[in-house]
Amino acid sequence: MRKLLLCLVLACTSVWVLAADDSSDKGKSDTRTITGCLSQGDNAKEFNLKAEDGSTWEVRSSNVSLAEHVGHTVTATGVVSNATAHNMKEDTKDMAHDTGMKKDNKEHGHLKVTDVKMVSDSCK
Repeated sequence: MRKLLLCLVLACTSVWVLAADDSSDKGKSDTRTITGCLSQGDNAKEFNLKAEDGSTWEVRSSNVSLAEHVGHTVTATGVVSNATAHNMKEDTKDMAHDTGMKKDNKEHGHLKVTDVKMVSDSCK
C-alpha cells in the first residue's frame, strides 16, 4: 500500500512540475514590453493600451509623457502592478481555458510605464 501511495505522489509531482514548466507562459516577469495602440483613459493620468496580441492594459506613468502619444502605436516598457496577483489571475484563466471553459483568455493588467517609443503616428 505504501508503494502505491508513493507512486501516486511521484506521478502527481511529475505532472505538476511539467505543468509549471509550460513554455507557453505569457511572460511572467514583473517587467513587460508591450506594443499596441494608446488611448486616453478615464482621467488625465490614466491611459489604455490595446496590445497587438489582444491584451489590454491600463497604463500610467509619473516620469514618461503618455498624453503626447494618444492615438499612436507605441512600444511601452514598464512594471506590472501587483505582478504576483496578476500572474496568478492569468494562470487561473489559462487553467479554465485549458479545461474547455469558453472564456476570454486575453490578458488584462495594470502597467506603470518607465519607457515609451512611438512605432507609428496612428493605430491600425
